[in-house]
Amino acid sequence: MVTEPSHAILLSYASQDAEAAQRICEALRDAGTEVWLDQSELRGGDAWDESIRDQIKACALFIPVISANAHARVEGYFRLEWKLAVDRSHRMAPKQPFLLPMVIDDTPQSDDAIPDRFRELQWTRLPGGHATPAFVERVRRLLLPESDVPTATPPQASATSGAPPAIRESVRASWWSKPAPLAIVAVFALALAYFVADRFWVSKYLAARVRAAYNYAEHLPQRPRMMQAWADHLNELREDARSSAEKEAGSLLCQLSRIHAGRLKRRSKSAT
Repeated sequence: MVTEPSHAILLSYASQDAEAAQRICEALRDAGTEVWLDQSELRGGDAWDESIRDQIKACALFIPVISANAHARVEGYFRLEWKLAVDRSHRMAPKQPFLLPMVIDDTPQSDDAIPDRFRELQWTRLPGGHATPAFVERVRRLLLPESDVPTATPPQASATSGAPPAIRESVRASWWSKPAPLAIVAVFALALAYFVADRFWVSKYLAARVRAAYNYAEHLPQRPRMMQAWADHLNELREDARSSAEKEAGSLLCQLSRIHAGRLKRRSKSAT
């Protein structure tokens, strides 16, 4: 008969890790924690299957003992226990503590022989199954009812959030009486005034002065001559580019003709 199921721990391990599991069990029991540890060498059968299913459904924490032995065992009853515990965890709230993976050697957390659900959680390393006081205390706290867990003191309200209006007004008045806020406001006001003046008065005034100073009719007779001179200059550049291209093309044709004549000469010599 299982007693006080809501505060019991179930240790699940490969048979080769029985000594390490026993050390963990004794450390937790010495701290007053109820631990279920199957020490039977003859696992299996309907009675055992029903019993282990009931224990997994009733236990408060499920501790799988992970090791190289568990990695090497591709088949075993402990893997059925692990599967049943994982299935139960899927029906729990995300923040509800239930699975507490514990590794007793240097097995990496990336080991693909370990269920994915276990690898997603934080592992506790107890080499050889030697439980530390910190581990025992952590388990004890996880088993405490939620109402008994120490909670942080909520932050106190600010001095002005719940104060009467008169006090809040006095705080605001003292803030405005300081020189730094007044300087910030003054600089902001000057910057805004400069922006407005430049946008609506200075820019328009300068544009009007420039338009008034520029005479469109000045140097009007010289403009056609300047434009004609620029057009003649562009024509000269185009003619120079054309002549240089023609020269390069002629030189290339001469080279090709000499190469062709040389080939014909070599062919005639080889024929004779």
